Amino acid sequence: MSLIELTAAQLRDGLAAGRFSAQEITQSLLERIERVDRSVGAFLRMSPDAALAQAAASDQRRAAGRCLSPLDGIPVALKDVLCTAGEPTTCSSRMLANFVPPYDATVVRKLREAGLVLLGKTNLDEFAMGNSTENAALGTTRNPWDARRVPGGSSGGSAAAVAARMVPWAIGTDTGGSIRQPAAFCGTVGLKPTYGRVSRFGVVAFASSLDQVGPLARTAADAALLLEVIAGPDPQDATSAPVAVEPYSRTVAEPLESLTLGVVREQFGAGLDAEVGAAVERAIGTFQALGGTIREVTLPHSGYGVATYYLIASCEASSNLARYDGAHFGYRTDEAAMGRAVADQQRQQGADAADDDGDSGLLRMYRQTRAEAFGPEVKRRIMLGTYALSAGYYEAYYLKALQVRRLIRQDFDAVFGQVDLLIGPTTPTAAYCAGEKLDDPLAMYQGDLYTATANLAGIAGLSLPCGFTRSGLPIGVQLLAPAFHESRLLRAAHHYQQRTDWHTRTPELS
Repeated sequence: MSLIELTAAQLRDGLAAGRFSAQEITQSLLERIERVDRSVGAFLRMSPDAALAQAAASDQRRAAGRCLSPLDGIPVALKDVLCTAGEPTTCSSRMLANFVPPYDATVVRKLREAGLVLLGKTNLDEFAMGNSTENAALGTTRNPWDARRVPGGSSGGSAAAVAARMVPWAIGTDTGGSIRQPAAFCGTVGLKPTYGRVSRFGVVAFASSLDQVGPLARTAADAALLLEVIAGPDPQDATSAPVAVEPYSRTVAEPLESLTLGVVREQFGAGLDAEVGAAVERAIGTFQALGGTIREVTLPHSGYGVATYYLIASCEASSNLARYDGAHFGYRTDEAAMGRAVADQQRQQGADAADDDGDSGLLRMYRQTRAEAFGPEVKRRIMLGTYALSAGYYEAYYLKALQVRRLIRQDFDAVFGQVDLLIGPTTPTAAYCAGEKLDDPLAMYQGDLYTATANLAGIAGLSLPCGFTRSGLPIGVQLLAPAFHESRLLRAAHHYQQRTDWHTRTPELS
């Protein structure tokens, strides 16, 4: 078996046994990326020389018996929303196309301290706002299983890179399903940890009360290994929870004891594709065969999840993205060209003409910068959020959304008093064709139908492969767990993968 086919756990064991080196792993992956990423477009930026240098340093440490961790020397890819010191962090936006952070995100720092090789930065929907990685200003990512289809979003580049065997695992972020949905579309495991389980320091913010960093991998066992590295409290993140990190990699194979799974009645109604529903039903049957007890439950307010999520997320995006005005960092409009355009307009209107709104040159610069540098989806969400936060509408929209969010959290609290995990589809459909939903934002937003409520409630969620459509597209099943019960989630997913082989299949790429 070639090195690119090995899981992260197998690479760890092979490095420990001396069967290959970190440099050999890294070189194999770089060659794989060179061969196939032209047809996938998963990476925005590669650092081959730096990666090989990190791998060489890892080999030297291992030879001297000074490994930083058991994972020392294993490559990883980063969604380009995590700050990396001295290297661009673009969020796939013109606004940050030339932004070079002076510091590492906490997650990046932890990966470096564990000795992982940082292979490159992956593509995403601009500022992580999207479901398809089509709202990306700096590149297009395609689904490795069918280049005509989307990889999901916003962590589409990370999911596609793992699925295409360009990297054994990757880091993504999940605000309303942005790890789990692309994991389902690309046939990988995607874990959204509990809000506060992983530090958000150095992660470019989209919606601060919803964003969470997590792993994408081929197996639940690999996801457990990576979560161990990146999880834990961080004094630089006030929302980081002071909860100890569990030994996920050691508990992932423990037996499942009296596991009760709740099937959410509302997730199997209108809008669910028949093939997806059938695959999820078979997955439920597999868990029953593993000794699990299945119980039907209800989340009565889940139907309001998408509307609640998009209101809250857009309001927070409006606030977070206000900092991008051309005055501090990031893109700035060509002021000379703007000045000439204004002068020409004033000459046409009369020498004494002024802007009707009394607009100053500074405000014109702000407005022009944001008009030029933000894409359509980012503008749409900023406008929606600004409207919902404005005087006269705050209570009707934003405050109401916060109240419904509380009800959604209470629904989960009640259900988790009856069951250990929830199980259902990750997405209503398999991957759809590129361009299919770009002109219908509401249809695209429905892709978060089963995922967004977990972010609103702050609980843990995981998607793993459970089948394929007749046309060969992956299907994902979602497991949800109470807050800070990632170990239960990972253990259930691991035992499912011991009974199935969906996660072992590889897309054919040339």
